[in-house]
Amino acid sequence: MAYNSHFTLADDMICHLNSIVGGTTDPFMSSRYVGFVSVSAVTVYELALKEIFIDFAQKKNKVFGTYTKSHFDRINGRIKHNHIKDDYVKKFGLKYLNRYKRKIQETENQFLRSHGKSVITSYGNLITWRNDFAHEGHIPNTVTFNEVVASYTLGKELIKCVAETMNR
Repeated sequence: MAYNSHFTLADDMICHLNSIVGGTTDPFMSSRYVGFVSVSAVTVYELALKEIFIDFAQKKNKVFGTYTKSHFDRINGRIKHNHIKDDYVKKFGLKYLNRYKRKIQETENQFLRSHGKSVITSYGNLITWRNDFAHEGHIPNTVTFNEVVASYTLGKELIKCVAETMNR
């Protein structure tokens, strides 16, 4: 299965919620959905990342693939940008770390120029909002539904950089 097929789970939910949130004029009610979107988004990010790393390792060597699958079964939401870069990509070697740094920087620069938005910051914000909601029951009151959806969409670009990096 391709890593980006996991996004369908969150994309379908967001599409459904767009029809609900789009019809409400109450910002309080639309903000209630921020937590649900952030939890779904981070869940599919985690699934996609696991698949990227496991597929890469399995293509290298069957035993390496089995080991990597076992390792990534235990990441449990540890998918912040620094974890990806320093704890995961780096373990595959400097070649992949340097490739990832170059790709993410190119993507970051492109989106800052074209949209005025940071992929890395958007990705990080989404994880923060998810953790606030999932662990503390706190819904960020300064974040709108549209902002959480936009951050999710930009965060997919970071996952895409990982996928392009972890290629033979």
